[in-house]
Amino acid sequence: MELNFDVVFIGSGPGGYVGAIRCAQLGLKTAVVEKDKTYGGTCLNVGCIPSKALLESSELYNIALHDAAPHGIKIKAELDLPTMLSRKDKIVKDLTQGIAFLFKKNKIDAFRGTGKVLSPATGGAPAIVEVTSTEGEKTLIAAKNIILATGSVPVELPFLKFDEKRIVSSTGALNLSPVPQNLIVVGGGVIGLELGSVWLRLGAKVTVIEFADRICPTMDVQTVAVLQKVLSKQGMVFMLSTKVTASKVLADKVELEFENLKDGTKSKIVGDVVLVSTGRKPYSEGLGLKELGIATDSRGFVKVDEHWRTNIPGIYAIGDLIPGPMLAHKAEEEGVAVAEIIAGQAGHVNYHTVPSVIYTFPEVASVGYTEEQVKELGIPFAIGSFPFIANGRAKALGTTDGFVKIITDTRSDKIIGGHIVGPRASELLGEIVVAMEFGGSSEDLARSFHAHPTLNEVVREAALAVSKRQRQM
Repeated sequence: MELNFDVVFIGSGPGGYVGAIRCAQLGLKTAVVEKDKTYGGTCLNVGCIPSKALLESSELYNIALHDAAPHGIKIKAELDLPTMLSRKDKIVKDLTQGIAFLFKKNKIDAFRGTGKVLSPATGGAPAIVEVTSTEGEKTLIAAKNIILATGSVPVELPFLKFDEKRIVSSTGALNLSPVPQNLIVVGGGVIGLELGSVWLRLGAKVTVIEFADRICPTMDVQTVAVLQKVLSKQGMVFMLSTKVTASKVLADKVELEFENLKDGTKSKIVGDVVLVSTGRKPYSEGLGLKELGIATDSRGFVKVDEHWRTNIPGIYAIGDLIPGPMLAHKAEEEGVAVAEIIAGQAGHVNYHTVPSVIYTFPEVASVGYTEEQVKELGIPFAIGSFPFIANGRAKALGTTDGFVKIITDTRSDKIIGGHIVGPRASELLGEIVVAMEFGGSSEDLARSFHAHPTLNEVVREAALAVSKRQRQM
C-alpha cells in the first residue's frame, strides 16, 4: 500500500468518512485512520442510528399497546426485547459495512489503529502520522494535510462512574436487558429524553433529574414546555432545579442523593439503572495535540479559524472536536468544506441553518434563533405560529399535540428561526432550513403550494400567521 497521501483523516465518524469521500471525489489521494473495529464513529455505532432504531421500535410497540384501538384495531402486544435489540444491531452493521464499501468504491485507503500526529508538514516535508494497531504494530504514513475528526465521548461525573450495568452512559443505555423497573436519567437534554422515552415505552418508570429549571435549556422555551407537558402525560417524571450530589451502588439498585436548588432540601432516590446524560466532551486522547502545540480551549476543544485550520499549518479539525453543536450533520458539512478548501475551492458552512432535533414523541425540531435569543440580541422580530390540532392530516393521524413557530426579522421579513414540536417535526423542518439558506421570507414560504391534506400545511399556516393571515383547516 502506498503510504503517501494528500489528505489523512483521523476518525471515520460522519465528519471523517463524508469528508474523506469528498476528498476522493475531488481527486485527492485520501486515507482514513480508525481505532474501532467498525467505521462510522459514535453516530453509526452507539449514537444516532441505534438510538433511532430503538425509538422507532419502541414507538411501534407503544402504538400497538395504546394507540391502535381508536383506529378499530385490536392487538395483543407482547415485547420481544432480544429481537428488538437484534434489529437495532443489524441496522448498525449494515450501515457501517456500507461505509467500508464506499471507501473501497472511492479508492480510500483505511488504516486500523489509533492515529497520532508525530510531526506537521514543514519545509516541504509531509506530516507524519503514526498508526498503532490493537496488537501494538506501528505504521507510519505521510500526508500533506491532516484532518482531526475524532469526535466526542460522554461526560462522566466523579460520583457516577460508568460501569455500563447499573450506571450507564448513552452506550450502555442502548443494551439494557431486561427492561428496568425504575430508570433514573441524570440530565434532561436530548440524549436523556430520547433514551428515557425508549425505556418508558417499553415499561420502565422513568425519572429525569435536571440541574436547570427546564429541560433542554438552550432550546426555544415555548417549544420545550409543550414537549415536557406531553412527556409528563406519557408518564415521564421530571425533577427540575435538582442537583445530584452522591451515589451508592447497592446489590441490584443505585441510590442517588440529591438537593433541590430552590429550597435546599435534600433527599434520596433509588433506581435499577441510572443513565448519566450530562453532555459530551471532545475526544483527543493519543492524538499528540500537546506535543505538537495545537491550541485548545479550557474545555478541551481544538481551536480553529474560519477555515477549520488549527494553529499548526496543514492540520485541520472538525466535528465534535471543535466548538459548536455536537451534531453529525454539522460534522459532515465541515468535512466537505475542508475537503473543498484543500482542493482549492470555496468550502463553507452556514452555522445559522444547522438544524437540531429531539426524536421523542412528539418530536422537536429547531433551526436558527430562538425567541429568547432575538429578544436578547435586540433584533426586531415577528412570530407566526399554528397548532397541529387545526390540521386535517394531524387529526387523521391522531397526533395533534404541538405547533409550528416561525420567527422573522421585521425589517426584511427574512426567516431567522423555525421551531416545531409535533408529529414528524424532523422531516417538516427541512423546508424552513432551505428557505433560510436561500434568504427566504415568510411571504415566500406562505406563497408556496403545500399539498392538502398534509402535515406541512402547518408550516405554511405558521408563515401566513406572521402577517396575521392564517386560516383554519
